[in-house]
Amino acid sequence: MAKNITIFTTNTCAYCPMVKRYLKTKGHDYSEVNIDENPDRQQEAFKISGGLTVPVTVVTKDDGSKGVVVGYNLSKLAPLVA
Repeated sequence: MAKNITIFTTNTCAYCPMVKRYLKTKGHDYSEVNIDENPDRQQEAFKISGGLTVPVTVVTKDDGSKGVVVGYNLSKLAPLVA
């Protein structure tokens, strides 16, 4: 099933590049929303994650179901993108 992946990041996030690198090594495309550069999207990230921590990775499948991973957590991210 195809997936649409969006990552909410900031310029100072240490874990954001690690999530992006992981997805690239697995051959996944993703869209990045840098909330430092797009502050109007910060509320969206907060609503999705329930907190102010980044990265927030949202995986949307073709059926519309979504999985959300906050932070660098490969044990949660790997099954969502498999």
